[in-house]
Amino acid sequence: MAASATMARGGLRSNHGRVLVASSRADYRANLIGKLSAESAFTAEAAGGADALMKLESGGFQTLFLDREIDDLDADELAGMIQSRYPELNVVMTDAQAGRGASEAAEAAQLSLELSGAVDCAPVKTAVDAEEWSVDEETELPRAAAQIEALPGMIGTSRTMEQIYRLARLVAPRDTTVLIVGSTGTGKELVARGIHELSRRSRGPFVVVNCAAIPESLLEAELFGFTRGAFTGAVQSRLGRIHAAHGGTLFLDEVGELPLSMQAKLLRFVQEGEVQRLGSADLFRVDTRVIAATNADLLQRVREKQFREDLYYRLAVFPLELPPLEAREEDILPLARHFLASFCRENGAPVKSIHPEAVAMLKRHKWPGNVRELQHSIERAFVLADGNIQIRPEDLMMPSKVA
Repeated sequence: MAASATMARGGLRSNHGRVLVASSRADYRANLIGKLSAESAFTAEAAGGADALMKLESGGFQTLFLDREIDDLDADELAGMIQSRYPELNVVMTDAQAGRGASEAAEAAQLSLELSGAVDCAPVKTAVDAEEWSVDEETELPRAAAQIEALPGMIGTSRTMEQIYRLARLVAPRDTTVLIVGSTGTGKELVARGIHELSRRSRGPFVVVNCAAIPESLLEAELFGFTRGAFTGAVQSRLGRIHAAHGGTLFLDEVGELPLSMQAKLLRFVQEGEVQRLGSADLFRVDTRVIAATNADLLQRVREKQFREDLYYRLAVFPLELPPLEAREEDILPLARHFLASFCRENGAPVKSIHPEAVAMLKRHKWPGNVRELQHSIERAFVLADGNIQIRPEDLMMPSKVA
């Protein structure tokens, strides 16, 4: 069997399905995509390993070009996970830093595509130097388990949450900056704590800063600290929250609410790991991992000039998007039972169950407040049930259109 890579004047001819190009370098992605002819193939791009995993989850891709120098994950570990989870996918390892880049990667890709399209055989995994890349039984790379273990303190076995667990466990051992996006009440802080607890920083502090809850006039002092006399009322020096997170994790909740004046100062810290207290010219080196969270569309705020683009890309090295509870219906009942058992245990009450009609009501509700709304609803139902051993429909006090 033989196949050759063929290049057309306008680029690479490809009639073999959808292609995903994953690299942290935008110029490299654009160059490689430009060499792939769009005669019949759909070409998409991913800005890193996490982005690639999320796009592959949608299915339909036949070939992945994976840059060995992606910023957020180890490329070999990622390739092993992808090989295990998507065994029919052609994985082409490329090297944006080697100078051989897009042209040779494109040729290798065409060879891989032609081989997989010409014969009925296992997909070919090939690298830019035309050597075959494979994962055999001896390779010590992670394999996708039948079910991914939930993060510490989290409940849910839906496919969307398993993807979150998988990505979080993948990034946890590293110091990669993580941006968690999701509606209010989806559990962004729980995910951040889970990543911290699974990291090498787990014995260090986990410091939470709610950027929306601190007045703008006090935010800089809270984050960076201050020296005595730096402003009226500063009777003694104080370290900021960033410094307090040294050796651990700083969780910036509602980071989209940061005023522009603070964004430049935060950018310097994220880039350089340096903190300058108010009233002092001294710079302190701080070893702190940053995890940020927001329920806002930060890219839209970037377009509206309300959020710095450079800060966005510094924070969104590894993005995680949490689904609303409505999109994970199979998790509603396990969560409800977990909350109910917790309330019973905390109050020394006998274990209660949930009436089938109440279960149906829980599943019909849209849960605009997500997991937090569900928790509050179960707590209210626990109180209303009083001495009864079962949560009844009337105890839930759901909106009339649901009841």
